[in-house]
Amino acid sequence: MAGTAGAPAPLKILLVRVSSLGDVLHNLPMVADIARHFPDATIDWVVEEGYTSLVRLNPRVGAIFPFALRRWRKSLGKKETRAEIAAFFRKLRQTRYDYVFDTQGLLKTGIIMGAARLAPGGHKVGLANGSEGSGYEGISRLFHSKSIPLNPRTHAVARGRLVAAAALGYTVDAPADFGLPELPPGAPRPDWMGDEPYAVYFHGTARDAKKWAPANWIALGQALAPMPILLPWGSPKEKAEAELLAASLPNARVLPKLSMSDATLLARQASLVIGVDTGLTHIAAAFLRPTVEIYADSPLWKTEGNWSPRIINLGDKGSPPDVAQVLAAARQLLAEYHPA
Repeated sequence: MAGTAGAPAPLKILLVRVSSLGDVLHNLPMVADIARHFPDATIDWVVEEGYTSLVRLNPRVGAIFPFALRRWRKSLGKKETRAEIAAFFRKLRQTRYDYVFDTQGLLKTGIIMGAARLAPGGHKVGLANGSEGSGYEGISRLFHSKSIPLNPRTHAVARGRLVAAAALGYTVDAPADFGLPELPPGAPRPDWMGDEPYAVYFHGTARDAKKWAPANWIALGQALAPMPILLPWGSPKEKAEAELLAASLPNARVLPKLSMSDATLLARQASLVIGVDTGLTHIAAAFLRPTVEIYADSPLWKTEGNWSPRIINLGDKGSPPDVAQVLAAARQLLAEYHPA
């Protein structure tokens, strides 16, 4: 389609990556890649409503379509819910896209892709295969006009980047850029954060096997004292775990329940982040905060923070790091990026 004076019109692109938190985050570098090669492109996104605040932080993302399946499925029989679903698809179909990318590869994301409208000559592009251990659903390929095959051991950040590059005709040749701006100096802090430089423990995760032993967290916190350690939580079980750690660490404080925006701010302002393989740890790494990622029961190759020297990855599936390793990494990052 021609633009002004016969020049090609700017591309209109839709990204479909609805969940989970870490996966949405790992999809963000697609935006910077596309924008670098097509500066005038419009890049819209369909995402689960709970993660819109994260995607909105990237100034290159245009329209955001909140997808509320987690909430809708609880009340599908209600007229109001059905009306909301219809409104979602009606709004989605108001724009014709040159490219629609589904980088999640599920039936639900395929249905969203199928509902999106294409401009003449447009393409719907997705994954031809999943990665090892992923929940990829092959039926999603029914909605593609192009399916891009990838090595099953491709890093989570690289997958979306490589799919877009193959479809749009460029090469991935730069470190991952999440497009997340730094806070201005002197940005105000909420009362629960305090004014001192702090470390944060992202100790909680849905799968117990991915956790690090409480005794390890306590020994680490004692060695880092008197540096304040902030302990967030996302469920009653995680709150109890945080309270257990705080009872043995006078320099630790259990935080109130945080919204997604506040949890992101917590990661964004931290002087040091230590966390297991979970979305909030990866958010800290994406903001280039000094971060130690602990792997206990998930493969390192899949999500390790490999885009900055401010990120140190320790452990691997079945071999979590010990306290000495994590402490050495933490002290190295503090010395390099927050010298006394």
